[in-house]
Amino acid sequence: MTQAGRELVGGAGAGLGDEEFSRLTEPFRRELLAHCYRMLGSVHDAQDIVQETYLRAWRAFDGFEGRSSLRVWLYRIATSACLTALEHRSRRVLPSGLGPSADPDVPLTVAGPDLSWVQPLPDAALWDADPAAIVAIRGSVRLALVAALQYLPARQRAVLILRDVLAWHAAEVADLLDTTTEAVNSALARARAQLARTGLSEDMLTEPSDPGDRRLLDRYAQAFQNADTVALLRVLREDITMEMPPHLTWFAGRDAVVRFLGANVFGRAGAIRMVPATANGQPALATYTPGADGLHHPHSLQVLTLTPTGVSRIVSFHDPSLFELSGLPARLDPSGRSLDRVQPN
Repeated sequence: MTQAGRELVGGAGAGLGDEEFSRLTEPFRRELLAHCYRMLGSVHDAQDIVQETYLRAWRAFDGFEGRSSLRVWLYRIATSACLTALEHRSRRVLPSGLGPSADPDVPLTVAGPDLSWVQPLPDAALWDADPAAIVAIRGSVRLALVAALQYLPARQRAVLILRDVLAWHAAEVADLLDTTTEAVNSALARARAQLARTGLSEDMLTEPSDPGDRRLLDRYAQAFQNADTVALLRVLREDITMEMPPHLTWFAGRDAVVRFLGANVFGRAGAIRMVPATANGQPALATYTPGADGLHHPHSLQVLTLTPTGVSRIVSFHDPSLFELSGLPARLDPSGRSLDRVQPN
């Protein structure tokens, strides 16, 4: 073990207690979660891999020789675990990546169990990270970018994330992936070219900063809760898209989106309740629908892309498990007051 390694663990062969190991490694947990999420496209899978990373690190820590930083060593373990996991898992997608947009007058199609969907990353999952780290993470987990990354082969994905997101040098990435700098540069060029072909727009990737975003979100939520299609038309862009995993069906264009919502989602005013949230560094709204007990229960988490000219994208995830990760209420009373708020893990 090198001198650096001895200083880190308190002496060669000394072993490491739980508290000391946690003190040294916990500061990296949330950024590792974001890294694994970018690789895997699933917050649940990312959490599992981070747990596996820390278990591997704990078992191997006596052999850590300090030749690289602790951060780099943890990233090496996490990336290796992600690549292994991806060998046995199908690519995660969103509905728009599977086929053309649909007619809003045609019944919805639900996907079979063989499809795996990209999941959102609730910002609350990063709740105890350093504020500066959260700012750095948020822009790199935008939903459109993470969805596009899933189209890259696993090693190209790793190279692109390590080089373009984490700003590692090619030699560092080559060392981590046990390859050459030439191979890293070649993989990076191919990954960038593939990403360019996905049609990512600036709207989808730029961090919203317009002070009107809050007003736009409020107007959207009010129109939705009031089941007001006229008001909704005013806040949606003409080229808006709406997706609703696990439904294969998705819609393109303001008229199609509003026609579908008016006919299939909107009922009486106030039937749907919304609670603000954030996911993937983007504004989100948790929707609640009434149950037989008179209370409102989790239905979906809408992740929105806002632009100066209106809402350009709605991805509505029909997955109530996301509410717990987001620290959202488990129920709302008839007045919309929060009940049973669940703290994120």
